[in-house]
Amino acid sequence: MLMGEFQHNIDDKGRLFMPAKLRDALGTHFIVTKGLDGCLFVYTEAEWNKLQTKFADSPMSNQNVRAVARFFFGGAVDAEPDKQGRIMLPQSLRTHACLKKVAVILGVGSRVEIWDIDKWNEYNDKVGKDVNDIVGQLVDLGI
Repeated sequence: MLMGEFQHNIDDKGRLFMPAKLRDALGTHFIVTKGLDGCLFVYTEAEWNKLQTKFADSPMSNQNVRAVARFFFGGAVDAEPDKQGRIMLPQSLRTHACLKKVAVILGVGSRVEIWDIDKWNEYNDKVGKDVNDIVGQLVDLGI
């Protein structure tokens, strides 16, 4: 399980240090792609393959399937940490997540999320105000 919250700087070349705890769980090769809510998603190869299979098994005649497949797979990149534990984030992904200098890296179960610190703080403040209502809705779904 991927969990924890970490903050690291993005250097001038677009490299981000991935915390050792998360790197160990992600493995030597993983995938970074555009995520929802204005962040990036990071998947292990196994989780990425599960996602790919779900889309491959979905009808391509469905416009939403095509749109989401383009969103996730079109912007995806392979990531392999260098000897210092950094990964390269292409400009297109940094732009999608509005990443500037400081990133928040979150382990959220089956994936990692990468947020710009200002966007994370804004999102976290908003959700924090509504968390009791959200939990109530999830209980109704059996989560």
